[in-house]
Amino acid sequence: MSVEAEHDAGRVTAFARVFFVGGLIAYRGLFNWIRPSMYIPTMLIGPVFQILFFAYLGRYSGLEDDAFFVVGNAVQASAMSAVFAGTMTIANERNFQTLSPLLATPANRFALFMGRALPVIASGLLVSAWGFVMGRLLLHFHPPLASVPALALVTVVSVTSCTAFGLTIGSVGMRARDVFMSANIAYYLMWLLCGVNIPLDALPGWLSQIGRLLPLTHGIAAGREIAGGASLRSAGGLVWTELGIGAAWAAIAFTLVRWFEHEGRRRASLETY
Repeated sequence: MSVEAEHDAGRVTAFARVFFVGGLIAYRGLFNWIRPSMYIPTMLIGPVFQILFFAYLGRYSGLEDDAFFVVGNAVQASAMSAVFAGTMTIANERNFQTLSPLLATPANRFALFMGRALPVIASGLLVSAWGFVMGRLLLHFHPPLASVPALALVTVVSVTSCTAFGLTIGSVGMRARDVFMSANIAYYLMWLLCGVNIPLDALPGWLSQIGRLLPLTHGIAAGREIAGGASLRSAGGLVWTELGIGAAWAAIAFTLVRWFEHEGRRRASLETY
């Protein structure tokens, strides 16, 4: 093997190590305060009551059937991890006064920050899967077994897209004084604008257009079609749109990280408010 080939192989290995191992270590370091006594009520029990509340409200109002609310809220429940944890994976570096040492490293910036999304995505998928299981056990949600793999794929795409949105909010935390208020507002607005419990066509036109630019909207719509018996091919347009929106938010997040890093170095203000 030539010297150049060995150098390229070393770069790939270093990228993979920072992306996968570094992302996991960073997640453990930033979220070492999480305990089962906190995680279970917040991430598992809370979404169950959310699904039950809106499903029974839908029954009372006659708006939609149980499947409409189970799919919408099970997918949206992942936003608890995707938005808040995605935000904290970047913003907490500044709050903990570790941003300057982190940016002093020569590590690839994409691997350094985007690798942190993997544990967040895994947590979001766990929450969504739990929501679907509870919807099947407690409500009239019985999608065809043949649709489960396609529904799982849609959930993966949706959670990944939502995590990219959370990373975008977190990147603003490299400059903003309090980004967690923005994360709270964004999280609850997604209930309204992403078709979770209210059909998009029931919203004013300008609000529905905003919702179509947010993650989860097209993934939830695709999930409902698939749970109703449609094939993945027929819902493919919605899935690709969701994937494209997630890629766009990831590109925005990475661009903001690089920009704020450059401005912080130029102004010597990486960890000042």
